[in-house]
Amino acid sequence: MVMAFNVYESPALKFELVAKCNTTRARASNLTLPHGPVQLPLFMPVATQASLKGLTYEQLEQTSCRLCLNNTYHLGLKPGQETLDAVGGAHKLQGWDHNILTDSGGFQMVSLLELATITEEGVRFLSPHDGSPMLLTPEHSMSLQNSIGSDIMMQLDDVLVTTSPDAARMRLAMERSVRWLDRCIAAHKKPETQNLFCIIQGGLDLEMRKECCEEMVKRDTPGIAIGGLSGGEAKDDFCRVVETCTALLPDLKPRYVMGIGFPEDLVVSVALGADMFDCVWPTRTARFGAAVTRHGVLNMRNARFAHDFGPVETGCGCNCCLSVEKGGMAVTRAFVHHNSAKETVGAHLLTIHNVYYQLNLMRQIRESIISQRFPDFIKEFFGNLYEDKKDYPTWAVDALRRVNVDLMK
Repeated sequence: MVMAFNVYESPALKFELVAKCNTTRARASNLTLPHGPVQLPLFMPVATQASLKGLTYEQLEQTSCRLCLNNTYHLGLKPGQETLDAVGGAHKLQGWDHNILTDSGGFQMVSLLELATITEEGVRFLSPHDGSPMLLTPEHSMSLQNSIGSDIMMQLDDVLVTTSPDAARMRLAMERSVRWLDRCIAAHKKPETQNLFCIIQGGLDLEMRKECCEEMVKRDTPGIAIGGLSGGEAKDDFCRVVETCTALLPDLKPRYVMGIGFPEDLVVSVALGADMFDCVWPTRTARFGAAVTRHGVLNMRNARFAHDFGPVETGCGCNCCLSVEKGGMAVTRAFVHHNSAKETVGAHLLTIHNVYYQLNLMRQIRESIISQRFPDFIKEFFGNLYEDKKDYPTWAVDALRRVNVDLMK
């Protein structure tokens, strides 16, 4: 394990800090993983079951994506570990030559709680496929992720929705997550080729989050995630948790806030010191006919787009919006409108656009950090998104003020 002034290396990861914002906590860095380099800050599209709904992997590659997310829980059920071992892992199964991060399955404790019982041993649940009883332990999660071959593996953690009023259960979940990390570290069979990230828990209790940060940092995993958010908590509370945790985390390791994807959440979270994010939102919202743009989300099923022959977003560099002369498809809003309510091609085209938008947003954020103009970028971003400053969300204004950016000036 090597640490220099701005470089950290572990057997399967290299983290190089490129620039820090002089005003906020934002950072730009280079992350080198077994399947190639990625640039941070970064948004990861979610390919839950080894496929990004609506896109081929060639099309995903064309968006500039170099790290996407698979889900251990789902791949462990289908196609199953035997098939993953036989084919040589998820990269070969899905024809993806770039990096994969796998969620351990812990989040399903929240999303599928009616099927799950959580004990110190692990999570007992009923298969959503055939109703058969199953057990996911830290050891089994590691074994599955070793078979998947993901470049970044997440520990199995005990996830409790942040809005839970049960303080005792929240503390149990936090402390259990630390114990389960120790079991994950012991069970991880391929540390030379796969990175295990810990996950900080503690709900909205900032003291509990601090305590968890201290314990997780001691374990010295190659990267660190902040988990348990995006569960319906107030955005103010969300920001306080991210802000509290990033202040306690090492400078020379990647910081991943799990389950975050709204553009304004990404911008504010980067300002608070986070580097990596994932969410199903840009792909899911595409399936409902919504296009993500710098001026907000457009409902392409709206009749006003029926005779609009411009691109989904003027100036966008995705294959959907680019002109034919520049190698794109020159898709019009009218065509997307025509298809979005009844044909899968509408969702397909909007998925290309929305994923590109998210990745390009992170690219713009990175460039502005390196050139020391990130505070100006933040103001331009919110200025494009809202017509009047009085409409700016209070939670964003307050959080950004705490890192020296005043949106109202």
